Parts: sequence; C-alpha cells; structure tokens
Amino acid sequence: MYQEDTIAAVATPMGEGGVAIVRVSGPDAERIARAIFARSGGRNGRLRTHTLHYGTICEPKTGEVLDEVLLTLMRKPRSYTGEDVVEVHCHGGPFLVRRILELILSRGARHAEPGEFTKRAFLNGRLDLAQAEGVLDLIRARTEKGMRLALGQVRGGLSRWIGELREDLLEILVQVEAAIDFPEEEIELLQRDQLAAKTEALRGKIAELIGSYEWGRLFRDGARVCIAGKPNVGKSSLLNALVGEERVIVTEVPGTTRDVVEESINLGGLPVALWDTAGIRRTDDQVEKISVHFTRKRIAEADAVLAVLDGSCPFSPEDRAILESLKEKKVLIAINKSDLSPRLDMRELTGLGYKETMLISAKEDFGLDHLKQELRSLLLGVEIEPQVALTNLRHKAALERAQASLNEALKTLSRSLPPEFVAVDLRDAKEGLEEVIGVISNDDILKRIFDQFCIGK
Repeated sequence: MYQEDTIAAVATPMGEGGVAIVRVSGPDAERIARAIFARSGGRNGRLRTHTLHYGTICEPKTGEVLDEVLLTLMRKPRSYTGEDVVEVHCHGGPFLVRRILELILSRGARHAEPGEFTKRAFLNGRLDLAQAEGVLDLIRARTEKGMRLALGQVRGGLSRWIGELREDLLEILVQVEAAIDFPEEEIELLQRDQLAAKTEALRGKIAELIGSYEWGRLFRDGARVCIAGKPNVGKSSLLNALVGEERVIVTEVPGTTRDVVEESINLGGLPVALWDTAGIRRTDDQVEKISVHFTRKRIAEADAVLAVLDGSCPFSPEDRAILESLKEKKVLIAINKSDLSPRLDMRELTGLGYKETMLISAKEDFGLDHLKQELRSLLLGVEIEPQVALTNLRHKAALERAQASLNEALKTLSRSLPPEFVAVDLRDAKEGLEEVIGVISNDDILKRIFDQFCIGK
C-alpha cells in the first residue's frame, strides 16, 4: 500500500500567478534538489533544513538556467509527510512550472497521486485519519465558520474527543475481560449494574456527538434553500434582494422564471445555496409543466423551503395547496409586498399550522435582515453551538455502528448473559470509534478518502 519512493507534484493551483510551489517528498528528495538547484554565490554544500535558500534551478546536463527560486528542505521527521520534503518556490507561469516538475520527475521522482502527500502524513503518523480529512475540509471551506471547524479538526479536536470516548470504553471492556479471565472472583456479577450505567453514559455521549452531524454538515457542505411559491409573488425579486444584486430577470408577467437559478449567500458563517424556482400552478403549457416539475424536485432536495406569499392578494387555493405540500419540510413563510395594502388573511396560515410568518418587502429591502436570521436559525435548529461537531458522513456512520454495538451490550447485560457476549459487543463498539481516527482502516476506505484531494496535497 505504501511505496517508499519519492513523489512530486505542483502544490499550488494551475494557471498564471506570481509564485508557484513544486513539492517533493521521499528518500531522494534532497538528492534531487542538490542535482538541480544551485545556491546563489556558488555555495553548493549541505543544505540547512527548515531554511529558505535563494538560487537557481538548472538543467544538470546543459547548465541551462530555468528560473530563480527559493528552495526549502525539511528533513524527516519534522515535515508535513514525515519524510524528507523539498519545496521549490518558483515564478508562477504554467509552462515554467511544468518544466521544473518535469526536470524533477526526470531525476527519479514519481508524479504524486491525488492526496498522496496527506496520505503519507497519515501513514507516517503525522496525522490521524480524522485530521487528514480535516485538511480537505480546510481547503474547501467557504466561510469563516467552516474554516474554523475544519481547523479544529486538523488540530485534533475531534480526535481528542474520540480518544476520550475510547478510553471510557476501554475502562468498561477491561472489567468485562477481567470477569472472563478470573471467573472465580465473580467480578462480572458484582459489577453488572455499574457496567450498565457506564455503558449507558458512554452511549449518551456518542449519541450527542452523532446529533451534531447535521449542524456540522451544513457548515461544511452548505445548506440548500428553495424559494417557492405561485407565480408573480416576488420570488426572483427576493433572490436579488438577498444576494444584493440583480441576478434574475424580474417582470410582472407570471411564469417569467422557467429554469432553476442558483446563487450563494453567507448567513453568519453558514454557506447557503439559494434556488429561485418557477412558480407552482396548474398549466397547459408543456414548458411550464417541466419547470414546475423541476421546482418540486428542488423542494424535495432542499434543506429548507422559503415559501413566498403575496401579501397584497387574498390567500388563494394555489397558496393553500403549496403550503399543504410542504408539511414534511422545514419551512419559513415570507409574506412579500408588505409595502402595499395588506389583503392576506393571516388566519388562513394559522389554520394550516403555520404560526411563524414574516412580513417583508423585497422591493424596499424591508425585513430582509430579520429574514436571514430566522432562516439561519431554522436551518441549524440549535441555539447552543456543540463543543465538537461531526462534519463527515463517514465519521457519523462509524459512530452509529459503535452506538448500535453498545445497544447490544446493554441488552446482553440486562439478560445476564455471560461476559464473553458482552465483550464481543464492546469490541465492536471500540472498532467503530477507532475507525473514525484510522486506528482501524482498510485500503478501500483510504483510497476513497485521499482520492478526493487535489494533486499536490
């Protein structure tokens, strides 16, 4: 699984830029660097580690100078991968960067696979698996809050929490194993109630951590909000107002919006994709029928629906049908056009079970700040931020397996079955916890994780 060879790749995005970085890691990194790098002033002795050296990259066979660069050598184990690492900081022209990478590869390095540098950091013990996945989340973070969550995971916040849960589980498992190894002492029978209490407490902690997933996922992946309603209630005007610029054509003609239009906003650190959709109504127009079909599809996919009503018109059967179809979704009702004379009977909404509504005017920018706050609260669903939040579905699945195994252990304890049966369930729970941080892993899982990374990381 782990080839002890030398890999190289461009660590910065491709394209023109002021500076690009070519990264090399492995046992031959320093040899390759010394073969192609000439320090300024002709000082070609041993390179000091963790120091920036100024010089040139040269073609060894011809002496041709390719670029003036800064080069740094980080000798193992004090490097990102735990191996000898060399980074060449060169000018950022795509052709030049490619020439330097090709020169490095010609001296014996292999082109790195996606995520291979971080994979080596994990395999060499520089990061556990949860921290390695945090690196990817940090790269992909779209808001300040998402960045801080990812950085906490990179710095071991989730790993320490899982480690504490694992220690609690080991304490329980030790008592059970003792009952198996020393049956004459009747240890298991004396401590059965205590073991059940400790197991229940541990299950509660895991359940709390699992419960943080939806909150963490929204900050990591972003929330999806569908703006829905009948035609001409101001859905597109609301999208433009929330985004802060004219992104969608707005007319008084019903059915102007045919395609789903997506724009992104930031709600207090929560990335949100807003979907402006076609108005929902019965129609004989084949194109509009398709548009309504896509609207309903996006409603089903959305994390929440922003249902827009026209406050200047009476509540209609179309409004009722739309709201009744949203009963299984998180819904925030925005009564638009509040700058006009009100004609909507609020009792109609109360009768459908919708007590929380908001008066807004997309045209006059009235009530939009409050709308954003309420939408954020609706999406997150919690008032108190969890100490540690799950953001990764793999972590959630592993913890759910651990929780299920603890449920079985509690059932076994309640039935007074032999301690060997309890031990099997507890060991399964332990494996679930260890899978999160990579103490137990397999090649397929690792490949799937690190294939998501860009080449050069």
